[in-house]
Amino acid sequence: MNIRRSGSQHTIKGQEEYFTGTVSLDRLFEAKDPARVVGAKVTFEPSSRTVWHTHPLGQILIITAGYGLVQRWGDSVEEIRPGDVVMISPGEKHWHGATATAAMTHIAIQEQLNGKIVDWMEKVSDEQYHQPPG
Repeated sequence: MNIRRSGSQHTIKGQEEYFTGTVSLDRLFEAKDPARVVGAKVTFEPSSRTVWHTHPLGQILIITAGYGLVQRWGDSVEEIRPGDVVMISPGEKHWHGATATAAMTHIAIQEQLNGKIVDWMEKVSDEQYHQPPG
């Protein structure tokens, strides 16, 4: 058993090539082999978001605070709020982040495949981000 106390991990700033706006990440856990699950708490300030990306084995987002948006390629933007769970399929191109007026925090859980958890792609345009939720 290993207890990682709240606040014992260092918060890091989301890198500009992977995020638009102000994003902070707290790495919560990374399982040891043979397990491959990784988890992080991610906080997006208003209007902040990821770039388009995929996960080789999918991703689960658990919204814990605020209000956010998520979109998969070819579909409408969807609103997400505390208590919502978003299950993203392996290889599904998507983005997620805060609304224009509210911050959003989620727990992100994904598995590594050959040491890789994400494939980063192009930035989400302002036009894509500002689509009305469908």
